[in-house]
Amino acid sequence: MKSDTDYVVSGGKKALRWIYILTFTVMAFTGFGQMPIFKRYYISDIPGMGWSADFYLTHYIHYLGAIFLIGLIAYIIVDYILSGRKEFGLTSSAYIRIALLGAIVITGIFRVLKNLPDVVFSPGFTLFIDISHLGFMMLYLLTAIVFAIMKSGWVVRK
Repeated sequence: MKSDTDYVVSGGKKALRWIYILTFTVMAFTGFGQMPIFKRYYISDIPGMGWSADFYLTHYIHYLGAIFLIGLIAYIIVDYILSGRKEFGLTSSAYIRIALLGAIVITGIFRVLKNLPDVVFSPGFTLFIDISHLGFMMLYLLTAIVFAIMKSGWVVRK
């Protein structure tokens, strides 16, 4: 049964929700793989998980996931602007998540720039970007869990 507050994007609400969750799961897993904890804590010794100790593989998967996530965010923004903005408004929890996602994307872009051969950041700024990226991601995951428990959605019918 559909609720009168449901907003259905062009690609289908359930499919996009699961794609979004799967993308964030992969991004979180590969992001933690950038801090070599999988080999250190023997996660890579679990059968089938040996690939997780390969820094460059998890690095490339993380970059591909970031590209996919930015594309997915862009798709949902355009779809909302073109078809849902008249009937639905963003909730306060949506604004919090949007701000955190923006911070994650911006710090992620700085992390990509840091990895380019001709770009040099000071050690302090590099540490700030690294900790900020991790901190915003952890805060986003925490708020996503809290909002899921509270059943606070992204949109509400006007």
